Amino acid sequence: MTGHTRVTLVQGDITEQQVDAVVNAANSSLLGGGGVDGAIHRRGGPEILDACRHLRASLYRKGLPPGQAVATTAGNLPARSVIHTVGPVYSAKEDRSDLLASCYRESLRVADELEAATVAFPAISTGIYRWPMTDAAHIAITTVHATPSQVQEVRFVLFDAEAYTVFEQVLATAERPGT
Repeated sequence: MTGHTRVTLVQGDITEQQVDAVVNAANSSLLGGGGVDGAIHRRGGPEILDACRHLRASLYRKGLPPGQAVATTAGNLPARSVIHTVGPVYSAKEDRSDLLASCYRESLRVADELEAATVAFPAISTGIYRWPMTDAAHIAITTVHATPSQVQEVRFVLFDAEAYTVFEQVLATAERPGT
């Protein structure tokens, strides 16, 4: 564990997490989509979409690049902020693991700017972007452990039992001394 950041796992709905910041696995348009992105926009309401439209008009006319992160209001979510990050699409031909790791690093950087003590992450890029769950869990957990941050708790919120089990196994291995 780096600094005082504690990593925890929860099986459930990321839109129900009472944390300072929820990380959205966004698409580059920032205008909503499916999966986690769609759920956050639906539950958070129009304030999130309005904030994303403003960001797109003022800073990200071509969309938010993969590996970057930006924050908006959380609207109706029980969080203070949403940190939007665009994960890379998985490719067996091209190693994009640095971009996936950047999603976690950049989200933690933004969380520090927001002075967030608690942050909830989904398993970025594992849905429609097809990243293999075990590899994604390894990248997520090792990156969070290696990234200096003032965040006190990083909570990985996994939607189903299979994802939770994979993250649980990777976390146990990562925190075992000598591994």
